[in-house]
Amino acid sequence: MTDTETVDETPAARAARFRAEAAARGIPAAQVEERIRAARPAIYLAEDGPGPLVALTGGHPPLPEGAPDPAAAFVAAVDCAALPPGVTDLPLPSEGRLLFFADPDPGSGAVVADAVRYVPAGTPTAERPAGPDDGPGGYRRARLDFCFHQWSWPPHEEDDDEESEQIAELESAWSHVVGWRPRWRFQLGGEPTAFNWDPVEVARDEVPLPAADGDEWTLLGTWRGDDDCEELEAALFHWVIRRSDLAALRFDRVYVYVDAF
Repeated sequence: MTDTETVDETPAARAARFRAEAAARGIPAAQVEERIRAARPAIYLAEDGPGPLVALTGGHPPLPEGAPDPAAAFVAAVDCAALPPGVTDLPLPSEGRLLFFADPDPGSGAVVADAVRYVPAGTPTAERPAGPDDGPGGYRRARLDFCFHQWSWPPHEEDDDEESEQIAELESAWSHVVGWRPRWRFQLGGEPTAFNWDPVEVARDEVPLPAADGDEWTLLGTWRGDDDCEELEAALFHWVIRRSDLAALRFDRVYVYVDAF
């Protein structure tokens, strides 16, 4: 697959091509199926992506009249109606906008009551500074388009040479199937990308859920700060949420973690 092909290939079609490529390389079918079972689908947004406009980052947040001022810097507004249906396993709203906020504080992790806000479709909004002097952070305004959707996997521990070789061969087969991908700037769903610590694991450790709760923490979104975040050379801003809270559009218990180097 090349970057000129469509971005809406179905997961089933891609899985079939992955199986065929792995078989051609002599990879046992059991390993391939185990890899597929471990996969989680995610959406990736990029500047100048091939798909429709999905998010705007930086600048002033579009807030409803009377909404309280945000406590952190505005990162992005994601248009849920512009997301292809069924390409993540998250119970995302089908319309309206999700607003993401976070300060450039590397290594920090905490439950933040207004780190994500949901603005229902049709709600009148107006841009408003996120704080004094455009809010802490002052992120650059950018347009992010739908770029691609694909599976993601949790990182594997490289403590077994044979297992590492198997994973590397599977990753090579998968890369051959999906082809070249532009550098994404915002991820929704899937497994997290991290410099140092897995933000979902951090949330689980810092805010353990009741044993009988049956709920789980999951990645809602990740933003690459890159040069949009002048305070940090490279940063990943993560928003982690309980699946039940996302389904209920309850965003007062989102865990925010900033990973940087």
